[in-house]
Amino acid sequence: MISLSSEQLVLREIKIDDWRSVHSYASQAKVSRFQPWGPNTEEDSKLFVEQAIKDAENNPRTRFVFAIIHKEDGKMIGVVELNIRDISNKSGEIAYIVHPDYWGKGIATEAGSLLIEYGFGKRGLHRIYATCDPRNTGSSRVLEKIGMSREGRMQQHLLIKDGWRDSYLYSVLENELQKGC
Repeated sequence: MISLSSEQLVLREIKIDDWRSVHSYASQAKVSRFQPWGPNTEEDSKLFVEQAIKDAENNPRTRFVFAIIHKEDGKMIGVVELNIRDISNKSGEIAYIVHPDYWGKGIATEAGSLLIEYGFGKRGLHRIYATCDPRNTGSSRVLEKIGMSREGRMQQHLLIKDGWRDSYLYSVLENELQKGC
């Protein structure tokens, strides 16, 4: 089982009994505001966790879902995910969700940094990217803090609850991270 650690956090692979913690934030409308999913029902949260565990068994494995554990209180407070989107071109995508009680505390930044280090160091990726809703300024700041650069805006990229959503596209290359860019 893969585990990553930083000053405030432990990232460990998601387990079946994590669904209740997932549900504690994924059931809140403000958490899924910019997403095509949610707010989750209990069944939705269970299915997310079950699918993440099932995907971990694929060979080759292309999806890595980690529970974010806050060291100070031992609580699971979110999820980060790395999806290898193109094996031959060594490209992956990251995503994160953090419980709103922990917003503004550097959790997503710390977890995202760990995930990028894992993607480049352990998974051998060359390029890691992420997307976010242009209205989600908090997420944009996180992506910039973890070393990603905004490449552009994809118009009407994703259908969400209130219609088509544009997405900012951010990325970082392995050699950019090594240079500290």
